[in-house]
Amino acid sequence: MTGTVLNVDRTATTAERQRFAHLLRAESTKFRTVRGWVLAVLAAAAAIVAFGVGPSMHGTCGSGSAACAVPVGPGGQEVTDSFYFVHQSLAGDGSITVRVTSLTGLIPTDATGRDAAIGTRPGVVPWAKAGLIIKASTRPGAAYAAVMVTGGHGVRMQYNYTHDVAGRSGPVSPTSPRWLRLTRVGNAVTGAESADGSHWTTVGTAHLSGLPATVDAGLFATSPQYAATAGGVLGTAGVEGGPTQDTAAFDSLGRHGTWPDQSWSGTAIGGPDNADAQQQGGFEQTTDGFTVTGSGDIAPSVSGVSGIGTTITQTLVGTFVGLTVVVVVAVMFITAEYRRDLIRITLTAMPHRGRVLAAKAIVLGAVAFLTALVAATVVVAVGQRVLRDNGVYVHPATIGTEIRVIAGTAALLAGTAVLAMAIGAVVRRSVVAVASAIVVIVLPYLLAIAFLPAGAAQWLLRVTPAAAFAVQQTAVQYAQVDNVYTPANGFFPLSPWAGFAVLAAWAAFALALAAFLIRRRDA
Repeated sequence: MTGTVLNVDRTATTAERQRFAHLLRAESTKFRTVRGWVLAVLAAAAAIVAFGVGPSMHGTCGSGSAACAVPVGPGGQEVTDSFYFVHQSLAGDGSITVRVTSLTGLIPTDATGRDAAIGTRPGVVPWAKAGLIIKASTRPGAAYAAVMVTGGHGVRMQYNYTHDVAGRSGPVSPTSPRWLRLTRVGNAVTGAESADGSHWTTVGTAHLSGLPATVDAGLFATSPQYAATAGGVLGTAGVEGGPTQDTAAFDSLGRHGTWPDQSWSGTAIGGPDNADAQQQGGFEQTTDGFTVTGSGDIAPSVSGVSGIGTTITQTLVGTFVGLTVVVVVAVMFITAEYRRDLIRITLTAMPHRGRVLAAKAIVLGAVAFLTALVAATVVVAVGQRVLRDNGVYVHPATIGTEIRVIAGTAALLAGTAVLAMAIGAVVRRSVVAVASAIVVIVLPYLLAIAFLPAGAAQWLLRVTPAAAFAVQQTAVQYAQVDNVYTPANGFFPLSPWAGFAVLAAWAAFALALAAFLIRRRDA
């Protein structure tokens, strides 16, 4: 008797699966037979591709993409490598020691009107840097290790652009100088600091793979771009600022090891060819040391600082257009049946009303996912070559990042389609449902990117479905690089998959609400 019950249960389960599979095929057939929906989805894919591979959408470099190229560091990441270097050759192992007695500088004045001229005033930005550096060569992007004083972050040891180690805090001044030392032993470079020149504290050790036998070593100064948010039209966060400059006073210079050169050379590393006075550097040899002036930075290159070229995220700007089209199609996929009173036939064929919604969600999600997957793959894999061939510099990204962006874009449109369909099932009326879906899904992204100040924009991109756009982020935020890290510059407040989880939660809630209401209401 028990075996008979199990057999009945299994037969019933198989029958239910067959009915659901039949329902999936029916919903798929409905979608394919409405030419307008198919054409609209193809148009969404075309928009993503067109915005991604059109050179006019991203700007060119004139004489070719190399004209916009950013130096690449030892780890393959793009970097900023611009500073003034007073150096000699160090052959083999050795060390260099110096005392820093002051760090002063110039920063832009705050503009007080739309057309107000920006001058300079005394001041030092927090990440202004001056100290000792050992560098594989004077080529921008070459391996290095440096120990330094900064404008607002005390003593630091930094190496190969992305590594930053904190030392003693506090500013430097004639009454509170800082002694710095770099020591090379093979590929290892150790940075140390002291308050009196006698008692030393190790800040950190860098292991620079492939460091040549003879390196360039000496004093440096650099000061990064000043940037600050400022209120704009309709509360938009704008950016004010400009280039800065710092000057460091060094004395008590000492060296150990083999230093073949007889004199010190001054070299401006990196920087623009048409540098203005605020970006020019130099040095003077004093009775007991040097003063070195510099501008720029030695750090990872982040979006919003260089303003050069385009990122993979920016090549997918057409996602916004494609997503809007998908929202309309997804809403119409359910509301059209209510408008034509065909929903009664559908629900009669499948009494389990929740499964009808599940079938529609699966069909829509699959269509949106595959469409976006193909379009994003074309933009990321093929579009980069097209853009570069047409003089557009595209910032490189790792293979893992590219795969995540492609898959994330497909998941973004799939989740959006499911959410929009669920809203349509709740509201039932096409115009109202489309408007509601646009307000919930599309409008928050538009407001965050183009209109709202940074705080409000980041809040919206944490709690609304637009948080899922974080799956397209390729920009990296670094603690040692001051920047306006806002959504408008490509920085989202949530990690990529955490942002997508917000959209998934919205879609799950809306689908559950729609399933509850469809059981309660008359067809």
